[in-house]
Amino acid sequence: MTARKDTEHPRLEVDALLADPGVGIIVCCGSGGVGKTTTAAALGIRAAEAGRKVVVLTIDPARRLAQALGLTELDNTPRPVAGVDLAAGGSLDAMMLDMKRTFDEVVETHATPDKAEQILANPFYQAVSSSFAGTQEYMAMEKLGQLRSQAVADGRWDLIVVDTPPSRSALDFLDAPKRLGSFLDGRFVRLLMAPAKAGGRAYLKVFSVGVDLAQRTVSRVLGGQLLMDVQTFVAALDTMFGGFRERADVTYALLKEDTTAFVVVASPDRDALREAAFFVDRLGAERMPLAGVVVNRLQALGASALSASRAEDGVEQLIEAGEGESLTAGLLGLHADLASTAARQHGVVSRFAANHPDVPMTSVAAAATDVHDLDGLREVGRLLSG
Repeated sequence: MTARKDTEHPRLEVDALLADPGVGIIVCCGSGGVGKTTTAAALGIRAAEAGRKVVVLTIDPARRLAQALGLTELDNTPRPVAGVDLAAGGSLDAMMLDMKRTFDEVVETHATPDKAEQILANPFYQAVSSSFAGTQEYMAMEKLGQLRSQAVADGRWDLIVVDTPPSRSALDFLDAPKRLGSFLDGRFVRLLMAPAKAGGRAYLKVFSVGVDLAQRTVSRVLGGQLLMDVQTFVAALDTMFGGFRERADVTYALLKEDTTAFVVVASPDRDALREAAFFVDRLGAERMPLAGVVVNRLQALGASALSASRAEDGVEQLIEAGEGESLTAGLLGLHADLASTAARQHGVVSRFAANHPDVPMTSVAAAATDVHDLDGLREVGRLLSG
């Protein structure tokens, strides 16, 4: 495998990025299924073996990749990765985000013991903390803030590499805090808060008949017990809502600092590169520091001089000669398919590059097998560095 070299477009200099002591956070982002986790892990290993003290925050890695990092089970605590060459004085810790555990930690940290116990035992909280839309993205932001605070406090790490959640849209990671704030400020939540804030039955005297009717309608839809669980949950979290927003604002501001670098990861197809384009434009609009774009799994050819059409012509000639079932015909047919795929992918990538002439890029050739060990991750790191 070889990384694509493009002298006509600014190149993402990965080794320079990893070696820059002014860069303390690298965020690997993009749509789902483009290799963000592998890219994040490869960057972490390469940086650690170059002397940086690194922690990698992964989100739902494949089993083999998790095993390669020594993460055999879901663990919300950063732990050392065995087998990394630390001769240069670096270190590598890794962790997998446990969304619910992170939410629990937020509750335990920012509520009194009695209030925290009440929240954690609430059935509605247990459902929200495990499956509410956007919770994973928000908790990734929470955990990033926690890791950053720890790094500043004790100097254990000088580089945090973040693998963002496998969302449908690459923008979900940046939009999660705003969506959570909208939910907390929404009319539905305010409606549910009404009885708790007004003091039990007192709300009947304070609020209109329309609010009372809405309460009874919600009760019929959700059921009385579920409505009570929701109201109890919202009331218990009321004092924490400001903290949620405050921490989200702090982390969002952190992402805008020069110490942060975004690496947008995409595969060489139109949908993934369209998502990458949206993210690049959003980062520009938000004035967030973009390091560059990585195009993963780009089809490479061993015989690049042999075009798809020439290979297809060769197959037709062999068929006419009665050798259509020969090994040579089979290999030419396979090459024709690969060459066609490569031409299509390079065309899509070239159009993206033309539309973003100032965005540094690099690419990694498609591997024959999945990356499943540290050597495989080192190879990906080597290809990323060119």
